[in-house]
Amino acid sequence: MSAKTWRALLKGKHQLSLRLFLLLNAISASFSMASPIYHTQPFTVPAVLVLFGSSLLLVWQLIDKQRLININLVSFSLGILWAWHIIIKNDAIPNTDASYLIIALLTILFIGSISFINNLRAFTLHCLPVTLTILWLDQGEHWLRVMYSIALPGVGITIQHIIQRRNDNFTQRLMNKLLEEKEQLTDLSMIDPLTGLYNRRGFQNRLESILAAGSGNHFVLLLDIDHFKAYNDNYGHSMGDQALIRVSAAIRDAVRSRDVVTRYGGEEFMVLLTNTSAESAMDTAERIRLRVYDLKIRHLFNEQVATNVTISIGVAPLEDDGIEEALELADKALYRAKNQGRNSILTSDELQAA
Repeated sequence: MSAKTWRALLKGKHQLSLRLFLLLNAISASFSMASPIYHTQPFTVPAVLVLFGSSLLLVWQLIDKQRLININLVSFSLGILWAWHIIIKNDAIPNTDASYLIIALLTILFIGSISFINNLRAFTLHCLPVTLTILWLDQGEHWLRVMYSIALPGVGITIQHIIQRRNDNFTQRLMNKLLEEKEQLTDLSMIDPLTGLYNRRGFQNRLESILAAGSGNHFVLLLDIDHFKAYNDNYGHSMGDQALIRVSAAIRDAVRSRDVVTRYGGEEFMVLLTNTSAESAMDTAERIRLRVYDLKIRHLFNEQVATNVTISIGVAPLEDDGIEEALELADKALYRAKNQGRNSILTSDELQAA
């Protein structure tokens, strides 16, 4: 789950709570006018405003799903209208007792608790105007019953809010941890585990970024350790791995940080030299060749010859984003360099001239 997905989920929860809240208010306003508890003044201005306001906002939410409506402002506004409605009805009811006030309070608390089970602020803003109004109209005669009616859902929602907040925080931390691990796995999937260089997938990823920048001349170097099969046969694969590690480090140290060094095959490496000239590319290739030779890794590749581990290099320009063509030219130059005695460098231009 990404941060964008997390925000989308929160937005969806917000919209669902608001739609449920508006629907319940519209239904309650309709019911209070169609079947009032006391048949006196069934229609009031605030009740009509609650019905039409809730209905219009609900339709707007269903049409324009991307726009977020301020849920706190809406809940407080409708709470004010309900408080106004209760004052009007209470004045119109002859010989009223606390029954109407308690029923009205429970209705508002029900709407708030159902709609805002995870939103303590919106619940409080919706219920506070009605609660204060009923306490004022009741003159404190049934304050214990009123406070109990308020406290029961209030405590429940508060507990639910605390639990949900802890769950959200845990989910957020878990999501951040998963994103970090995903980034680490993505990095690892682009790195050769033995040498620490890019693998072909990592190279392709870097190549796309470099080509997207679209500036400068680039050169491709294909490098191959000379007589490496003989090295493995004489010294074993464990020593062969150690040689690969030392050679890869020498190659990486010989180039700039912006250049891309890749383990292209078993004992074959590729270097993408970015934003450079042909002369600088040749200088870099020569520096790599010398760095590897200076490692002084002993290599007896046949019974007559004793020498050190060396590499041969083929160099080709990367033109018009044609990486396949550049690799093919560099590979041909590398093949010719090996046939000419190894521990040497050959460019694609020299190959064509020959």
